[in-house]
Amino acid sequence: MITKPKGTYDVLPEEVGTWVKLEQMIRKICQIYNYKEIRTPIFESGRVFHRDASDTSDMVTKETYDFLDRSNRQITLRPEGTAGVVRAFIENKLYATNPLNKLFYLGQMFRYERPQKGRNRQFSQFGVEALGSADPLMDAEVIALGTSLIKALGLKNVKVKINSIGDKESRERYKKACVQYFSEYKKDLCEDCLVRLEKNPLRILDCKVDRNKEFFLKAPKIKEYLNEASIQHFQKVLEALDQMKIPYEIEDNLVRGLDYYSHTVFELEVDIEEFGAQNVIGAGGRYDSLVSDMEGPNIPGVGMAFGMERLLLAASYGGKSLKANEYLHVYFIALGEAAQKACLTQMNVCRLGGLYCDMDFLGRGLKAQFKTADQNKAMFTCILGDNELSEFKINIKNNETDEQETISLYEVYPYVLNKINSRSACASCKEKEVK
Repeated sequence: MITKPKGTYDVLPEEVGTWVKLEQMIRKICQIYNYKEIRTPIFESGRVFHRDASDTSDMVTKETYDFLDRSNRQITLRPEGTAGVVRAFIENKLYATNPLNKLFYLGQMFRYERPQKGRNRQFSQFGVEALGSADPLMDAEVIALGTSLIKALGLKNVKVKINSIGDKESRERYKKACVQYFSEYKKDLCEDCLVRLEKNPLRILDCKVDRNKEFFLKAPKIKEYLNEASIQHFQKVLEALDQMKIPYEIEDNLVRGLDYYSHTVFELEVDIEEFGAQNVIGAGGRYDSLVSDMEGPNIPGVGMAFGMERLLLAASYGGKSLKANEYLHVYFIALGEAAQKACLTQMNVCRLGGLYCDMDFLGRGLKAQFKTADQNKAMFTCILGDNELSEFKINIKNNETDEQETISLYEVYPYVLNKINSRSACASCKEKEVK
């Protein structure tokens, strides 16, 4: 038997509805915040992600799926969304028509990492990118959008962990301090951190191996090396969060795993027991030099991303049910070949009118067809036999009230539509009475 590759998964028909509901929720929130959807290729030129030999992030050095195409070009399956969006932003000159581009994406990403609960080698990611503004309020808006999504999922105790890694000048000063400090502890550093010490000392702070060691906890803090401009930027972000009543915690060692960040970096956590220590479900930060690093104009940006699988898992543990309410408006039961043809005709009329319909295609008996109607949560069941067909009539049953009527064969669509509209009007009246 051929099986799926390790680290991938199938989304079965009964599970797809939850994905659709989450995607609808995301699109609604992005519409509220005025972010427009962008779609980029699943694979890109390797240069989009492998830009700098000094980039020591695990994603770039260990986890990308790289291959040569038939023209011997280096191709990479996208491991994250930001770089592809920035490439599209530059290539299509979006900055020429709009000084501020607020974009969001939904798509498949690929990373060769150890599969674990909620983390796979092929995974779906939702992200937002705001390109064009250096205003600290833009950082705060991105964070606000993230917290809005988490709250919309019904998750409580959202934590915003935030830090500033400053501008280029501040980071250069801090890198020198890190090199000087950690050079004294080379024998205690993990293999990856020894490489980072030479190439990108800031990345040492993101280490999962050494982070709880005593020497690590006593390392210099980047806040001690921020220049005045960086301090003011960070302070304005915090003031904006205070203004929106979004609680946060300053996390001194937070640097994030990608090398293009500057100024604000943050993680969004949820308090879910089943997640244990792995409770981060969204993260992001500002990247003021990424556009120019990718051969575009000097345009600042800030963004954030969520793993869709993590969002669904979090919602299943402690949030709203995203289970889709699937049903049919009409299920047709045909007794005989002639009746089946007539049902097919009427079912097509109903479908063209926007009703959800189905019928039996397996030649089963009456009992089995009624059972299928129940399994599909049909609102109405239409039963057509030879006697009804000879009189151009059809029996229709309201499965909510168990009432049954005989109507004209050609009146199924208007009959069902009228009943649905009446039901909606009654529900609306009752809702107003409650209010």
